[in-house]
Parts: sequence; C-alpha cells; structure tokens
Amino acid sequence: MSKTIKLEHITKIEGHANLTLSIDGNEVKRCELGAIEGSRYFEGLLKGRKCYEAPELTSRICGICSCIHTMCSIQAVENALGIKVSEQTKMLRELIVLGERIRSHATHLYFLALPDYVGAESALALGPKFKNDVLRALRLTKLGNDIISTIGGRDMHPVSAQVGGMLKIPEQEQIDNFRRRLQDAQADAAATARLFTKLKCPKFENETEYFSLQDGSTYPTLYGSLVSQSSKFKKDDYLKYLEEYHEPYSTANFVVKKDKRYMVGALARLNNNYKFLSKNAKKLLTDAKVKLPIMNPFMNNFAQAVELVHSIDRCMEICRKLKVQEETPAEMKFRKSRGIAVTEAPRGILIHDYEINEKGDITKANIITPTCQSLLNMQEDIRAFLPSVIKLGDKKIVFEIEKLIRAYDPCFSCSVHFLKVNWV
Repeated sequence: MSKTIKLEHITKIEGHANLTLSIDGNEVKRCELGAIEGSRYFEGLLKGRKCYEAPELTSRICGICSCIHTMCSIQAVENALGIKVSEQTKMLRELIVLGERIRSHATHLYFLALPDYVGAESALALGPKFKNDVLRALRLTKLGNDIISTIGGRDMHPVSAQVGGMLKIPEQEQIDNFRRRLQDAQADAAATARLFTKLKCPKFENETEYFSLQDGSTYPTLYGSLVSQSSKFKKDDYLKYLEEYHEPYSTANFVVKKDKRYMVGALARLNNNYKFLSKNAKKLLTDAKVKLPIMNPFMNNFAQAVELVHSIDRCMEICRKLKVQEETPAEMKFRKSRGIAVTEAPRGILIHDYEINEKGDITKANIITPTCQSLLNMQEDIRAFLPSVIKLGDKKIVFEIEKLIRAYDPCFSCSVHFLKVNWV
C-alpha cells in the first residue's frame, strides 16, 4: 500500500518548514524537506549599502542568532579592509557569542527538545514535575542574555560591537561579577548535561561528513579553518568546495560539499574538536562513556549540553584574563577588496562574504547559514530513519520524524507554528 504524508508547519523549530513523504510498502519513494519562508533577499539588500552598515542589517536575519551574524559580518568587513583588532576586542566579542550560545542551547534543550523525551506536548506541559528543570533553563537563559546585553549593548541585535572594535567597554566590576555568576552557573550546566545523558535516544546512525571550524588551540567560535573527517581548507577557499543549489519545494538553498551532504552544528564541533573542550566538559564525555565520533543525529542534543558546560567554563576563563581598558576602534580606510568570514553559530558554520568598492559600498554579498548546510543531511537522515518506524501508527511516525528534525535544532527563521498533517 502506498501513501503520502505531508507535515506542514513542523512545531518546536525556529520557523516554517514542510516535509512531504511518499511511501510504498516499506520503501520511501519521496522525501522532500524544505523551508517555506518568504524570500527576504538580504544579500540584495546589502548591495549598494556602506560596508559598516552590514553588521546592523544582517543581524536581522535571525533574532535567535543575531549576535553571531553581527560578528561574522564585522569580521568580513574587517578582513576586506585589512583591519586588525585588539586582543581585548576579540575576547569581548567571544563573550558575546558565547552568551548567545548559552542562551540558544538552554532554550532549545529545555523548551524544544526535552518535551519529546518526557511525554510532554510542549514546554508548557512540563508542569510541576519538571519545575526545577524549567527554573534551571530560565537561569541559564538569563545569564546568556545578561552577558550579551552588558557587553553588546542589548540582548538582541547587539550594537556595541562595530567594525574596528567596541563602541563601549564594560566596567571591570561587571566582568568580575560575571565570573562569579558563571561559577555559580556551572552546577546548572552540569545538571543539564547529566539530564541529557540519561535520556534514551533512538538507535540510529547514518554516516556523513561533520564540518566545523578548527583553529588548533581552542574550541571553535569565531576563527579557524573548515575541517571534517576527510577534509581541511581555509575559509577563503570555501567556494572551491561548497556549492549552493535550489530545489523547487524549498525557499532555502541546499548546500553540498563536492556534491555530498554534510552536517554542521554542535555534534560536528564535538566530533572534530573534543580535545579542545574544558576539563569539566571532557569529564562529562568520560562519565557518559561516549565513543567518538558520534554518528547518531539525535545525539546533537547531548552535544549541545556538553557545549553548554564548555561555554560557561570558557566564559569564566575569559573573565579571569580580562583587565579592561579604554580603547578607540580602528579607523576604516576604504579600498576595493573582498572579505570573507566564517564563524560558528549555535547551529553551525556561518559564512559572510562581501565585495567592496573604493567608496566603501558593498557591490556583492553571499551569506550561507548553518541550516542550509545541514538541510540535505536532515532530509536524507529522515529517509534513512523512516523504515525503522514505518510500521508504527501515523501519529507515532509523525512524532518520531519531528523528534529527529528537532534534534538538529534547525533555524528556518524565528517563529513557531502548530503542526498540520495531511494524510493522502
């Protein structure tokens, strides 16, 4: 018997996405996962604008990941103009994006992923039974928000970070206070990791390439080369390896590496950079007896929990090192040039690529977001996973597929909609 399953407006993800499946017996004939967001043409909006306007504009691509878009855009412009920033600026920028990673991971793990594993329809249904978990999530989210707003100027679309440096430098007392708060937050991060270690994931593996940044000394955030199990190349060479293409059922582009799918995000970073984790995060891996590399995409939740521990430890390390002093942003000198920046958003590799003329106007822009890079991998994981649940009832099939999609923590935009399923 053949049938078609259509999942419209998949819930508990960031934005709009549809999935269409055609099944004939136990064989998957059609599997199409696509974003259905309206095209927003940010690359076109940048054309003709001054290069220093790009960070403010591109932060609006995503409210969830506005900080990393800001930083990636800033670095692309700085690379084009040959601007070098101070070590203090680098550390302050890293604190901002780590604050965003803490906030994003805590939100996804507790409010989007956890309900899938404890029999709750949504975070609102967690109720008194999980009161302590919800309070822990709120504390972690607030900590991330406070780091961003204090150093970045506001908790969404930060304004303190600009091309050439920082417009406002935090007080040393604020940095010292964060160090104390981060120390207190270590217990919440460790409890989160233990919680997601205990959750039972579906037994599913589907080998793929895991791409992330790697700088050779630290767990990746803002710098490094692109690496996988079999490849390594510099950011300026990304077009030699990565290719975008369009499918008619999706408004988001798909991205492949040499015509093959790959995955980005927390699991990719963990697989490629586990030796650069903090001592506490490494201990979690040892205690959990996890064998690396992990090939189960459901374990992306666990990887985010490990990163939550590392991110708090790394923020503490930066706060210990920082002895803040006033400094003036570097001067911009326009020239005809091109600047490429590759950073790690909470959901994976983010690329901003600008061409600039001698007046400082952007003449061309290319932006590749993490979800576009994982989109084909997500689709093919669904195709491979489906036979293991095909004999379940329709409602259970939909739930298990949604759980897999949510494990990727995809960000199609910044809204959540109810799910409508049509069975044909």
